[in-house]
Amino acid sequence: MRATAILATAAAVLTAPGVATAAGADGHPAAFAPAQRGGNPVLEDVARRMMAVGPPGYAARIGDGHRVTRTAAGLADIATGRRMAARDQFEAGSNTKTFTAVLALQLVDRGQLKLDAPVSRYLPQVVPNGRNITVRMLLNHTSGLFSYTGDENFMASLASDPQRVWTPQELLAVAFAHEPNFAPGTGWSYSNTNYTLLGMIIEKLTGRGLPELVRQRIAAPLGLRHTYFADPRAVHTGPGYAHGYGVRLAGPQPSYVDTATWPIGGWGGAAGAVISTTDDLARFFSAVLRGELFSAEQLRQMTTTVELPADFPMKGGYGLGLIRLDSACGTVWGHGGDTLGHHSIALATADGRRTVVSVANAEPFDAEPNAGWDRYYRVAMAATDASVCAMLGRPVPASVLEDLHSVGG
Repeated sequence: MRATAILATAAAVLTAPGVATAAGADGHPAAFAPAQRGGNPVLEDVARRMMAVGPPGYAARIGDGHRVTRTAAGLADIATGRRMAARDQFEAGSNTKTFTAVLALQLVDRGQLKLDAPVSRYLPQVVPNGRNITVRMLLNHTSGLFSYTGDENFMASLASDPQRVWTPQELLAVAFAHEPNFAPGTGWSYSNTNYTLLGMIIEKLTGRGLPELVRQRIAAPLGLRHTYFADPRAVHTGPGYAHGYGVRLAGPQPSYVDTATWPIGGWGGAAGAVISTTDDLARFFSAVLRGELFSAEQLRQMTTTVELPADFPMKGGYGLGLIRLDSACGTVWGHGGDTLGHHSIALATADGRRTVVSVANAEPFDAEPNAGWDRYYRVAMAATDASVCAMLGRPVPASVLEDLHSVGG
């Protein structure tokens, strides 16, 4: 979700079975503990390197049909010392965009929404130049609209007034105070504003709120028992909850701010307010790619991508709420998510058979980018490729290992 952490759309972390840390005397996670026998050596290495750059805990899941490997490492709660569990709930962040896109495409199937209709048809006099911005442009980030999370004052306010619940209209006011990044349809720019608008359109057309729609049209049909839309905060309804932490990396040792009680639904909304687990996200993305939630035509629309810019830190394309990642070991589909305390990614093969989902319960929290941020995202980017390789059963390329081993561990 943080505009300053754009690499998060591609970064993933995986941990190995039996890996754990304990809280040190200062409340920070202690050194990485060795894995138990029988762990995957690649994932053990990934976990070790990731633990060295700040987050207190991880959970991950690799699925291949009926064969599932769940992993967990570190701490879900620094204050109590509770260890991370593989089935813990967490803020899924921008993985929510795929949920929102599914709801939109279901409305297309029902004839209630047109992908190439202007936004002004559904939200008259709400969006500047809305008659030239289509619903499709919102979904694939080609609208040019400035992302409200790119506003420095807005981001600072999330830390200074963390319990504030923002309305969609307030978020739009932040975004529309800035000039568009480009004319509609002439470029690509990741913008949470696009999905705020989609959420407003969906609620207007259905007469229902997003929490109810996610529950009735996605979670219930797929049996996602621990997935819901935060309204506005995460509640501990599942088997456990991984606290999120803002981690400050500028000093000699990381320091942590517990963000577990902050209202992600009060600023993430349709762009990032879903709470889920690794199991549920794996089931969801598998269902999306198998076309279980909408027609084959809408799956075709969703997987029609706009190429990411050449200077973007990952290779691939962006469809309708879905990323095509051209990783070092092959092309996969999914999304990533960042809040003020969680960093996650969910990826699957095109047939939905193989999946990998992981979460780190920390996000860089310094006021300004620094060397710690660079280390975090460099290792996380390499961890994405390594995790995909592990999912596909392929060797990790030397160039990926070089980046993964560049710091820590």
